[in-house]
Amino acid sequence: MMQRVRQFYRAMTADITPADRAFVDKSIPKAAQPLFYAMHPADQYHALHVARTALALADMSDLTVDRSMLLRCALLHDVGRVRGDLDVWGKVFTVLMDRFLPRLAEKLACPGGQGLWSKPGHAIYVYYHHAEIGAAKLRAIGLTGEAALIARHHQPPAAGDAPELCLLREADERN
Repeated sequence: MMQRVRQFYRAMTADITPADRAFVDKSIPKAAQPLFYAMHPADQYHALHVARTALALADMSDLTVDRSMLLRCALLHDVGRVRGDLDVWGKVFTVLMDRFLPRLAEKLACPGGQGLWSKPGHAIYVYYHHAEIGAAKLRAIGLTGEAALIARHHQPPAAGDAPELCLLREADERN
């Protein structure tokens, strides 16, 4: 619960600095930058924290890690959520629905949608499927390795998972 409170506070106070922008622009390919900047600023801020945490975890680990791949994946892991699809209050709504009314949330989830529940239904859909949505966007610009990792980052751990995937999951969980 405290983790969600901390996430909400960070989302409400998110501030992307020029230094953050320079870090992102240096760390991900030019073709991926529009995907990063299409995210809500709170998601950009979150991705920056995940990236820094992932690199710190890699430094403390005995794993052989492709740090560049890890950094790209950490910065791009939420590109399936774009500004307008799932803002801060939409995320609060979807997290609460998933926690307290998961069956109803699954029924309401729909891409686009029509009628009274179109916006909340779309937000829930994006919440559940943003990893796959983001992976498709990354494949479309040729980042197939990153797409494969990101598509699996919300799935349960499995034997043989790449060290970058393990570190991404842990860094995302901590942020």
